[in-house]
Amino acid sequence: MFIPIFFILSFLFSSTNAADFCVGDLNGPVGPAGYSCKKTVTVNDFVYSGLAATGNTSNLIKAAVTPAFSAQFPGVNGLGISIARLDLSVGGVIPMHTHPGASEVLVVIQGTICAGFISSANKVYFKSLNKGDIMVFPQGLLHFQINAGKTQSLAFVSFSSPDPGLQILDFALFANDLPTDIIEETTFLDAAQIKKLKGVLGGTG
Repeated sequence: MFIPIFFILSFLFSSTNAADFCVGDLNGPVGPAGYSCKKTVTVNDFVYSGLAATGNTSNLIKAAVTPAFSAQFPGVNGLGISIARLDLSVGGVIPMHTHPGASEVLVVIQGTICAGFISSANKVYFKSLNKGDIMVFPQGLLHFQINAGKTQSLAFVSFSSPDPGLQILDFALFANDLPTDIIEETTFLDAAQIKKLKGVLGGTG
């Protein structure tokens, strides 16, 4: 009796029994499980060349993230993986942020990057990483990356989801219309500091 039940459960919980892959149809609907499957598939659906070029770091954070998520690389749709390129100019930073839908693995290709995360117990884990070093960031935890060297830094980051999601803490607080008095009451910042940050990040209220 046990063996038939085991095989039934294995069938139910194994996605590979349904299909080998589900290349995303970017013209179709998208839901929590991702895009619907494309009907006609070619080898080009499983190849992406968008990470070859250096990202534009001429911005406030002196950094660029070039994603290869399901929206850019439909071949990863439904596979539980994705990747992105991270370029950091001298002084560049990826501010404190979180990926609600995925864990992350970073590998340094060039330069020195100070990276770290904060656990749910508010313990900080950070270290300066050099070429070839790898660091993991658990799903949903706040983390950051900083160019800690004197030259351009390059890293590639992989995720345990084709659409990991992103929320940058500073932008969540100061780049929208959340009223200053509410932020003041829920943080240790005064109104002048909040308005200054809203001005920098384009927020109102």
